[in-house]
Amino acid sequence: MNKKLFKEGVGYGVGAIGLDLSYGMFYSYLSIYLAKVLGISPAFLLIITPLARLWDGINDPMMGSIVDQTNSKMGKYRPWILRGTLLNAVVLCLLFNNPGINTNSVWILVYVAVFYVLWGMTNTLADIPYWSMIPSLARGEKDRNLISTIARAFSGLGQGIISILTPIMVPLLAGVAKDDLDSLPSDVLKVGFGKWSILAAILLVVFAVICVSVTKERNVIKSEEKFSFKRALNVIKNNDQLLVFMLFAMISNAGFYMTSGISVFYFTEVAGDLTLQSTFNLMGTVGSVLGILVVPVCSKFMNNRSIYKLSLLMAATGYIGMAIIGYGFGGNVYGLGLCYIVTSLGTASMFVNQTVMLADIVDYGEYKLGKRNQSLTFSMKGFLQKMAYTIQSIIMYASFVITSYDFSGENAVNSVVTDEAKGAISAMMFIVPPVMMLISLVIFSKKYKIHGEFKQKVLEEVNALHATQE
Repeated sequence: MNKKLFKEGVGYGVGAIGLDLSYGMFYSYLSIYLAKVLGISPAFLLIITPLARLWDGINDPMMGSIVDQTNSKMGKYRPWILRGTLLNAVVLCLLFNNPGINTNSVWILVYVAVFYVLWGMTNTLADIPYWSMIPSLARGEKDRNLISTIARAFSGLGQGIISILTPIMVPLLAGVAKDDLDSLPSDVLKVGFGKWSILAAILLVVFAVICVSVTKERNVIKSEEKFSFKRALNVIKNNDQLLVFMLFAMISNAGFYMTSGISVFYFTEVAGDLTLQSTFNLMGTVGSVLGILVVPVCSKFMNNRSIYKLSLLMAATGYIGMAIIGYGFGGNVYGLGLCYIVTSLGTASMFVNQTVMLADIVDYGEYKLGKRNQSLTFSMKGFLQKMAYTIQSIIMYASFVITSYDFSGENAVNSVVTDEAKGAISAMMFIVPPVMMLISLVIFSKKYKIHGEFKQKVLEEVNALHATQE
């Protein structure tokens, strides 16, 4: 193992912790904050979420092209990582801290809508350059696997910190000795979420500074072309493997995000004890940490294509086990947790492989189109994640509306939850995710072609091209 590369990879990976602290707060707990503290119904989120993604469809490739044209003393990517994380930290704090707007007025909806969109924009400022750095840090498949594995491990750690500690830190920071978010009054949640978001925002910036300080950009090729939305669309449209990747990754990621989004409602309404969620998430985090070993261990006797198939099958198997425990054995949290470890092993290695795939797709795009649109290509990673969350949110909030499940308001905990709502929540917890994983596996197996001899041919031709340019 290259010790220098490993050390730099660790410094790079630290940046992912901060990014996922912000991700986790936004995607796993913002809906609870908006509902319980601000009294905003699920129907509002069902409307604003897809509208925000429409703007992301314009903003993300635009930002990717801007990064591709950057050439500063700090490099191409690191300046944007610092700017993006700083702005995203500010927006995160403002989302979870109401500046005094009357929650019964229409202005609170305007305020939330504006900062909901701004969170996506500022996250893009940091996320695109962060993940775009990987090809500039390492060229070979093994080195890229190492960097991607470390980054995804730290990313999982960031998610674990939020999922495990939020139910503990929110009441603690509000001065209340409870760890059940669902039973806390809105004034306690307001204080707790406000302080917790500020702490997460500070860590986001600190980890970004560490990342930028430790890493060094190499193999950087600047694009001289000015941004054109038409050109960006053509680059995306003409890279057939990028489109295939977007499809199967979006579906599988939405399945995984469904678990993080619906689990709080499952343990509240179906299991009847939200405190069990911390145990469940802790076991999932164990699986995510162990999942970083899947790619480096399996790569000794398997290629990346086979490892990715194995990852999706592990994730689906874990979910099927969760369904058996959930429906047949009363939803025992330890049984669910053990199955979630298997699922998390699969999803952790799945995310590592997806990052490596994007680096390969950058090479393929240069091989096919003659131009290296690195950041523009990697901008699709952030966009597909947001779209995956959007798919998850639409399914979840639409189900809430259809089954008349309203979790907004201070007294929602005392409302009657219908059997239809409980059934929908259970289905989203146990049935929807494995179906998505298996659909993704079929698409990947049939349509993704950057592997084997063809992948080696692409890499050799791209490296030869770069050698002539040096």
